[in-house]
Amino acid sequence: MVAAIKGNNVAALTRIPGIGKKTAERMVLELRDKLDAFGIPAATAVASPVEEDVVSALVNLGYQRPIAERALARLGSTADESFDGLFRKAMAALAK
Repeated sequence: MVAAIKGNNVAALTRIPGIGKKTAERMVLELRDKLDAFGIPAATAVASPVEEDVVSALVNLGYQRPIAERALARLGSTADESFDGLFRKAMAALAK
């Protein structure tokens, strides 16, 4: 959530139940600078659309979002991966 606010990622914030577009935009506007004052670091890597799709698919299969995100993080560089390849690798990482 911190990365979404600092990165102006309104789409990621609107996926939170009860948060609409206007509320997400307001959160970004009002909290972006305040997070720096508290010393909260942002995530170093912003997920690509393919990575977001893989995480969404894993969540739909019943995995918890943090577990799915950690499985993708363990894979390392996934810049040129297709959805199918990345999904298979993530499933293999979750099986370990």
